[in-house]
Amino acid sequence: MFPLGQQIVLASGNAGKIREIQAILAGQVIVPQAAFNVAECPETGCTFVENALLKARNAALQSGLPAIADDSGLIVDALHGAPGVRSARYAGEAASDQDNVQKLLSALADVPDGQRTARFVCVLALLQHAEDPCPLIAQGVWEGHILRQPVGERGFGYDPVFWVAEQQCSSAQLPAELKNALSHRGQALRQLLALVAGKLTQP
Repeated sequence: MFPLGQQIVLASGNAGKIREIQAILAGQVIVPQAAFNVAECPETGCTFVENALLKARNAALQSGLPAIADDSGLIVDALHGAPGVRSARYAGEAASDQDNVQKLLSALADVPDGQRTARFVCVLALLQHAEDPCPLIAQGVWEGHILRQPVGERGFGYDPVFWVAEQQCSSAQLPAELKNALSHRGQALRQLLALVAGKLTQP
């Protein structure tokens, strides 16, 4: 699908995402869009898939190179899917992780423990070029529950209030290697790798 050593633009400035994607897409050179002065793309989609495609297409168009984008967030059943695609901006455009977590806990204050089900979702979109009619799309889903108070110092975002039942701890208490093995982003990255491998083996 891509020659070894091909630069692929990541529609993000997140260093952690760059490291994760580079580790899985071995042989490729993952470069953040800031290196090409790519302007941020407004996330106007109603779904994670739409936003991932918007960001990847924008990066490919402005850089002239293949591009990959991630859109992810938290879906809470008792809140009818919120914060959803607005997870990073749940408490406002300039909201901090703590602001978003506190708004979430306030919204769930009267929700019983048994009804606090939630899941992290990650969608990755990989385009060979801006007009690619058949982008590769991968999705990962990580099921959990929302705690009543933050627990743990690792991770970011909603990790301190996301309870991982099989590990009996919050996402923010997991070692990085274990979190990556279980998480929505880890799932999506492994699925994307399989899709890329499938393309490479096609005649």
